[in-house]
Amino acid sequence: MNVANPGTPATPGLISETSTRLVSKTWHSTHRCSRLCCLTKAQVRPATGLPRQAVRQHQHKARRRSFQAGVILAAAATASPEASSSNLSMLPLKIDFDNKGDPSVTLVTISGPDQADLLMQLTGAFNSLQLIVVAAEIITTPEGRVKDLFKVTDQQHQKIPEDDWASLRKQLLTLISATSRSSKPQIFGAAPAVEAKQIRQSAGQLQGGASALETAAAEMQQAASSLVAIERRIGELSEQGAESTAFTEAEVKRAEAAALLERRMAAMQAVMAARRNPPAQAVEPQAARGPGADLRFQAGGATSSGPAAGTGLELILQGFNWESCKGDWYKTLKEQMPGIADAGFTAVWLPPPSDAVSAQGYLPRDYYNINSKYGTEAELRELLAVMHENGVKAIADIVINHRCAHFQEDGKWNKFGGRLAWDKSYICNNNPSFGGTGSHKPQEDYVAAPNLDHSQERVRKDITAWMKWLRNNVGFDGWRFDFVKGYAGEAVREYINGTVPLMAFGEYWDTCEYTDGVLNYNQDAHRQRTVNWCDKTGGTSAAFDFTTKGILQEAMGRGEYWRLVDGQGRPLASWACGPPELLPSLRTMIQDQL
Repeated sequence: MNVANPGTPATPGLISETSTRLVSKTWHSTHRCSRLCCLTKAQVRPATGLPRQAVRQHQHKARRRSFQAGVILAAAATASPEASSSNLSMLPLKIDFDNKGDPSVTLVTISGPDQADLLMQLTGAFNSLQLIVVAAEIITTPEGRVKDLFKVTDQQHQKIPEDDWASLRKQLLTLISATSRSSKPQIFGAAPAVEAKQIRQSAGQLQGGASALETAAAEMQQAASSLVAIERRIGELSEQGAESTAFTEAEVKRAEAAALLERRMAAMQAVMAARRNPPAQAVEPQAARGPGADLRFQAGGATSSGPAAGTGLELILQGFNWESCKGDWYKTLKEQMPGIADAGFTAVWLPPPSDAVSAQGYLPRDYYNINSKYGTEAELRELLAVMHENGVKAIADIVINHRCAHFQEDGKWNKFGGRLAWDKSYICNNNPSFGGTGSHKPQEDYVAAPNLDHSQERVRKDITAWMKWLRNNVGFDGWRFDFVKGYAGEAVREYINGTVPLMAFGEYWDTCEYTDGVLNYNQDAHRQRTVNWCDKTGGTSAAFDFTTKGILQEAMGRGEYWRLVDGQGRPLASWACGPPELLPSLRTMIQDQL
């Protein structure tokens, strides 16, 4: 199914707030948190005993999972480019260097009030200065202050000499104080800036028509003029033989100006798309949705033997975060379940239930041992019983792309214990670190643990039996499949058909498409990759709609509401919203908010 072609029937499966109203939040013991940023900071510590390469990927996965805490929320608290014009003298951050606290790296501590996109700016700054970040510990206090610790080396993997600290501190502060919009030059860009401001005051937001086109054109001209001025300035610096610091500052400004131009070009693209695809006449929505997922299958022309997004009207709570494993989490959720049900949630996504190497559960070891850092097996069963008493579905986090071994064989961790006492023949042979003798899988390899060979019938049979036990004995109602880029969608279909859950969805984590650090207006290719995965499951599984999440975050955080209608003139994620006759009304609803 092709999502870019409005004439092609839509495949059901992508879960978004505008379609099935699937929401992912983090529920704390004292309050609900709906913060959504580009990167949600959380303290990340890798599991011990992993090789350095594995630790790095595990750290990335930790940040990625913390990032999912607000998967479908639209309330992004990111400052707009116009509102983030801080400068070096106003930046209240403190940067300290230490060569004594670690024998092999320099410790860089950055502390002070948090600010929008700080982690992203720091990462880019270290990269620009050609420093290697070996590890990082990101901490944000409830008061909104940060104390970030970076372990860094130079390109030769040596500590940073003390003589370089002052210069590096100055350059770091300069780089992270750069705004999203470059300062306007005195000559080039000054006239377009005034013209754009006048037009913007009379036209308001981009709503369509000649005013919208004129505003977009003026702002694009202004951004282009600013970039030209900076390019000329860099040429002058080169002729003058300027110092490297001046070049660094100019390069930062050029990157910011290029990003702003890309943003203005995206806005123009949206205006032109709106002119090519005028809004259709609105119609009244149907009074009843019918049987939910089945209705979507009929509208989209797809067939399925599985549950996809349940009834199609689910409201799902992510019932944990990266720190929940530090307490009696099952007991906490059990106490809060009546309130969760009263809030309108129909299902709760629970953490991985099995024994694992990592406290959070994403490096599972013994599948059938469901005593974890979140609580005991008895506490889990009690929680599920209370959930069912309150009419809330229990969704298990199924981590089956990889599994950690109990024992070593020939110095490699590839011998499993517990009820599923597998050997290295159950492991894919992609990563020589684990000595797997199974098939070579074409999907993405997760290097932190042995990847299971789902092409083998015996592997699929054992996994299906375990999931049946979770469903029929333990009491789970549905599945959230972790890291589905690592194994075939056809295998997911077999697991769903064999266990008959009430709902199932996958985490097809894929990065949106950017140019010069700016989210592209057209994200059809990104969305298509997720839809392709849903198609491979035969429509039995839905998937997190990370495309819609990314667009919503950009649109709401920066006031770029033109992103809420795609290049075909359709509302955001409208192809997943049900019968085609509902789409004009949905588009009208979005335009009313612009």
